[in-house]
Amino acid sequence: MTPLQHFTRRHFMGTTALAAGGMLFPCRRNLAVEPVVPFSNFLSTDKFLYRLQPSGRYIDSQRNNKAFGYAEGIIFLSEDNGHTWPHSIPFPDAHRINFSHILKNGNIIFTTGSKLYLSSDNLKTYRQVTVKTADGTDYIPHTPKNEENCGWYFHTLSGINSWDINGTEMLVWGNYCNVIGGATPVNIYYSTDGGQTVKIAYSFGRNPHFRDNGSAGGSTSGTLLGNPDNPVICRHVHIVSYNPVENAFYACTGDLDRGAGHECHWLRGVYDAMSDRWDWKVLVSTNANTRYKAGGINFVDGKVYWISDANGPKPYDRGIFRCDPADITNPGKHTMLFNPEVESGNMIIQDNFIIASHCAPASPMATGFIVSNDLGKTWAQYDLKEFGRRSPTRFHEKNSEGWFRVDLRSGWITHAEVLFIKPK
Repeated sequence: MTPLQHFTRRHFMGTTALAAGGMLFPCRRNLAVEPVVPFSNFLSTDKFLYRLQPSGRYIDSQRNNKAFGYAEGIIFLSEDNGHTWPHSIPFPDAHRINFSHILKNGNIIFTTGSKLYLSSDNLKTYRQVTVKTADGTDYIPHTPKNEENCGWYFHTLSGINSWDINGTEMLVWGNYCNVIGGATPVNIYYSTDGGQTVKIAYSFGRNPHFRDNGSAGGSTSGTLLGNPDNPVICRHVHIVSYNPVENAFYACTGDLDRGAGHECHWLRGVYDAMSDRWDWKVLVSTNANTRYKAGGINFVDGKVYWISDANGPKPYDRGIFRCDPADITNPGKHTMLFNPEVESGNMIIQDNFIIASHCAPASPMATGFIVSNDLGKTWAQYDLKEFGRRSPTRFHEKNSEGWFRVDLRSGWITHAEVLFIKPK
């Protein structure tokens, strides 16, 4: 087997360690777009193949045969799973992109800090989109204390963020923030028109522990952010997922109880397309040492699956769980499918193949993966230690060649590499 080239995002973008100032990436200078190196080399376990992305682009998202990527000062679109990149346009803030999504109609949403952009013509052009509130007025991001830490308004940990619902594709996601990038209000966003219009589906309250004082993760001093009329507070959204059986959305948030109220919640939301209105209910509010501090929510055959990120005092209430959605609030009716015995908050299920990951700072593994190829009947764990200490996240569904796309994050949140995984 040809050894896998250890190519990293830092390699082609010239990055260094994350600066104390807390930008998504440090400032980059004198960086050129490299030629694309073709996909070729891969490694193998008994259950899957894996390979790092080729050099020349950071491949940020994929859908079917399309892939969206960027290098310094330019964004790209591929129509053959990243083998060639015929579409591109200059974009000066490419190094600050922290979320992108390719919609079914070909539109591309991508974001930097507090700004959201849309291209609807294969990157011939793009425009900035102003988010709307529920009443249709403009939602204006706060004026940051430090422009370098303007907030992660749109970054998310999930790779699946849109669903076909009654003939319409709905894009729904929540922001994972208040770690680096600056203090940020926490919202759930949605679009029903291919990203042309983006609105707020739910706005969380003002958390006094994540005020904007100019620092990377917020502080107990500075400007309060969020909805002043909502007592439900959190640090960030872990995931939003959709259950087609109920025609309902589920969201999970984190993280702790810092004295101002629980930050870990499960919410259930129903969208009325006729009135363009949401009805959200908080199902669970609890502490960090619980199966409800979770991520990777998936719905398969009417059942809900999730993986726990519990990290409170021992004994830990964590594992991979399954139940009927009606029983989410009743732990006695949950089935634990597997316990990796480590904090884990990311998981995807497709074609009965389950792949989840370890949170590297809490794991004995360097780059840990949890895998089942029979919908949870049997399990195996793998340490891809050649990548160093990495937390896999943002699992995208398989492309048209059968490869999942996965972010590898240093620590648990700073972008590092992109990995592709193909079940055997």
